[in-house]
Amino acid sequence: MTKILIVDDSAFMRQIFKKIIENEPGLTLVGTARHGQQALQMIPKLKPDVITLDIEMPVKNGLETLEEIMRLEKPIPTIMCSSLDDRETVLKALELGAFDFIPKPSKSLTLKISEIAHDLTIKIKAAAILDKKPSTVKPVTLLKKKIHKAKSPDQYPIIAIGTSSGGPKALKAIIPAFPADLPAAILIVQHMPPGFTASLAKRLDQNSAIKVKEATEDDQLQPGLALIAPGGYHLEVTDNNHILLNQKPTKWGVRPCVDYMLISASQVFTHRMIGVILTGMGQDGAEGMKVIKANNGYGIIEDKSTAQVYGMPGATIRANAYDQIVPLNQIPEKIIDVIERRF
Repeated sequence: MTKILIVDDSAFMRQIFKKIIENEPGLTLVGTARHGQQALQMIPKLKPDVITLDIEMPVKNGLETLEEIMRLEKPIPTIMCSSLDDRETVLKALELGAFDFIPKPSKSLTLKISEIAHDLTIKIKAAAILDKKPSTVKPVTLLKKKIHKAKSPDQYPIIAIGTSSGGPKALKAIIPAFPADLPAAILIVQHMPPGFTASLAKRLDQNSAIKVKEATEDDQLQPGLALIAPGGYHLEVTDNNHILLNQKPTKWGVRPCVDYMLISASQVFTHRMIGVILTGMGQDGAEGMKVIKANNGYGIIEDKSTAQVYGMPGATIRANAYDQIVPLNQIPEKIIDVIERRF
């Protein structure tokens, strides 16, 4: 039985989360706290397996509380609960070691309780089986190796990255390592709800030599540009190198979906594809990587030693849809090596 501690100053939110947890087999609520200081006092006695943690609270807020949780001898997997106004704080929390986050519903319930319940329970169960301490992002060193450009200007490679839980931290270890003259276009699908991917793109752009932006309809792929699928939209590409956004049904319960992006891009760019699957829950990306491999593209998987959650990488390995398995900090250099050898 997975023990949960709810930390939120809103009685409304505590009640919603309480009902969700009590209605889910395998989960049990061991306590609720109105602020971070109260939660920290309760942890030694209650020994929760997972904590849900609000961001804006009196006495001790979510970030301050998370920092202390991460300093425990055995840090407790923590899921942040945030409003759209907390976007930057959420990304900071993920960098500090939070397992993941869910958007808070408003009192008008514009976000359906059933959707919140599914999202919350899936993430609690994934967090509960973590077997290693959250890793910190090592300072990224900009790759200074001289990279040869593609022999033909219109034959540059496409780096397509898929990730979910733990992804923002993993992306921060990869994207800023690329030099400004990277002779490849980048597509990224990070499982995130609407409103948060723009902040993620802005944060990566500020720390990177290449340009990073949230994708918009009809953006054009080009070397040195990374486009992130907006939350709530699938990202695909057309045969004239332009972005197509759509709201087709979710796949694997997510939108954007990594598989849609990988399959679409691979059908257009075939052997020019370099697929990369990073940390994440579920199996999104495995089907797409099979298509990349079938079209003579190249596949790189994040190694279990660095991935926060090994669902997506593990599913891709089981599908035998990869060429190499690489620790996170070695992925940028490995991508450059593939570009040098194949283009």
